[in-house]
Formats: sequence, C-alpha cells, structure tokens
Amino acid sequence: MSKAKKPEFSPNDYVVYPAHGVGQIVSVEEQEIAGITLELFVVSFEKDKMTLRVPTHKATEIGMRSLSSPDVVNKAMTTLKGKAKVKRAMWSRRAQEYEQKINSGDLIAIAEVVRDLHRSDDQREQSYSERQLYEAALERLTREVAAASDWDEADAAKKVDDVLVSRAA
Repeated sequence: MSKAKKPEFSPNDYVVYPAHGVGQIVSVEEQEIAGITLELFVVSFEKDKMTLRVPTHKATEIGMRSLSSPDVVNKAMTTLKGKAKVKRAMWSRRAQEYEQKINSGDLIAIAEVVRDLHRSDDQREQSYSERQLYEAALERLTREVAAASDWDEADAAKKVDDVLVSRAA
C-alpha cells in the first residue's frame, strides 16, 4: 500500500469533517483491519456523542480540513449579509443542492444555505424539511465560527443571528 503525504493534523486539533462538522482529534492510533495495519485519526464530535476513525492517508482526500481562517469566517459572515438567492427550481432539487452544500464542509457554501433559507418573522412559514436544512446549516456554521474564533457556541450563534437580523432590517 502506498503511503500518501501525511496530513498536518495532530491530537487536540479541531478539524472539520465534511459530513459531520467540527470535531476534535483525540488521538492517532494503529488498528489492524483485514490483515493490514492502518494508522487512524480518532475524531470526537462532542455534541453528537460520536467518535469517528479516519485513516490518516485518506483524511485530506475525504475532505477533512483544519478550521477556517479568520478571513474565511469573515467572508462567510459577509455572505450572510447578502441577498438570498432562491432559484425557481422544484423544492426537491433545491433541497438536494442545499444538502450537498452543507455536507461539502465548505464554510462559505454553508453560509449561503443559511442566508438562502433564513426567514424573518414577517415572512411566510418554513416547511418542515426547509427548517431541518436551515437548522443543520446554522448549527454547522455556528460551531465552526465558535471553534475558529475561540468563542463559545452561544456567542457565535448570537453573532450569526445579529448578522441575519441586521440584513433583514
């Protein structure tokens, strides 16, 4: 088995796993699977009470990455201030696109979903599936903003909410 370039992650680092959001590398361990010894990152997702083992040589290929830089966080906040871009496609197609953006792990794409699905109090009610997607995107966004900015999640949620409310005003 060829050894790919080792990712630059180490224990106690916070990372973003595309399908699950922000997690913390607890350790690096070796495990024998089907007779092959693999080196694995053990990533803990506190909030979801979940632990994930990711082969070290596949981590970047899968899309695992470090937390966003302050620049990217600022870009995401700026994206939130923009005007919602709602396509006139069928909801099922749009929902699929939103789901892909959320699972891409790209903070700006997630911010776009939050921006597009955010409803102010005077707008029509969201459907159940719309609200589920919105809440999933909002949670991913606030978790990463909190981890990247060294805030707690409540502060990050308030900051994101302030940006969304100021946009609506």
